[in-house]
Amino acid sequence: MNPKPNIVNLPVYKPGKPIEEVKKELGLDEVIKLASNENPYGASPSAKAAIIADLDNLFLYPDGSAADLTAALASHLGVQSDNIIFGCGSDEIIALIARAFFLPGDETIMADQTFSVYKSNADIESAVTIEVPLVDGTHDLDGMLARVTERTKVIWICNPNNPTGTIVPEEALVKFLNAVPAGVLVVLDEAYFEYVTDPSYSDGIKLLDQYPNLVVLRTFSKIYGLAALRIGYGVASPQIINLINKVREPFNTSRLAQAGALAALADQAYVEECRRLNSEGIVQLEGEFKRLGLKSFPAHGNFIMVDVRKPATEVFDALLRLGIIVRAGHRLYPTCIRVTVGSAEQNKSFITALEQTLKEQEVRA
Repeated sequence: MNPKPNIVNLPVYKPGKPIEEVKKELGLDEVIKLASNENPYGASPSAKAAIIADLDNLFLYPDGSAADLTAALASHLGVQSDNIIFGCGSDEIIALIARAFFLPGDETIMADQTFSVYKSNADIESAVTIEVPLVDGTHDLDGMLARVTERTKVIWICNPNNPTGTIVPEEALVKFLNAVPAGVLVVLDEAYFEYVTDPSYSDGIKLLDQYPNLVVLRTFSKIYGLAALRIGYGVASPQIINLINKVREPFNTSRLAQAGALAALADQAYVEECRRLNSEGIVQLEGEFKRLGLKSFPAHGNFIMVDVRKPATEVFDALLRLGIIVRAGHRLYPTCIRVTVGSAEQNKSFITALEQTLKEQEVRA
């Protein structure tokens, strides 16, 4: 076998440990997963009902154009149907953008600690990744602008940023977009958009008319609680959507995903309740971190990155043995863990386990 040279050393994405694997590996009866930024309250009842109602149609291919869902989402967002493309999670839209726009040697700009899928897809297409250091966990937009060259094809902005949870305010984002050359694509990843309550935060969809080089990514995996069904979407000018569609597989979203997303979209009362509970969870966790003398980044999604002042991988392992799965291994933040905001009970269990872990490590030190 002779794979592409750039694939040989490409790292494999490592998702959060599955609950059942941890139970089996460590002999635990109860495990709380706070590693993958999933909605602890699950999908809305109406979404579940819609999925069950469509089970008799499993022998049918899905609608390749997702026409009903596209029309409903276009109405919800205030855009046209030809502004939207669906993917197997927003991850696939990232891959499709890379496939459609990158030639070997093209440059792409992103933060040095952000969603890893941007870089992995650039690597697959033999593009050159320019990483700009975060400033206090936040995108350095001026620094990113300074790295733009005639070879720059795409700039990625994760807002809120994963894993730090910080946001780029609308004023700064607009200033940045005004300065980016019209021929450079700006991908604004708003996977956690529905969780944000800060009034300075931008709604990328409302900027599309003014910036034809902008693509906005969102997903049904987070607040809508449909992560298992893998359905996300991109919103951009019809010209950009048409180009991305050319490299999309015909049936890339399933019938059940489309049915669930359509019903979930209609239940905005459930979305609002999940947003309220998440905000309460952030307050709960931030208060506990303060009590424990730990510093955390400002949280705007459904996760918090906190500095535990110990090697994060050691804290991760200790928490795992106590039945709590979090996220560690962030290369630029070796003493930080990222924890999903769970239910009040889950958060309490996590804090109890974290406090026990930190005390035990202090004793050993």
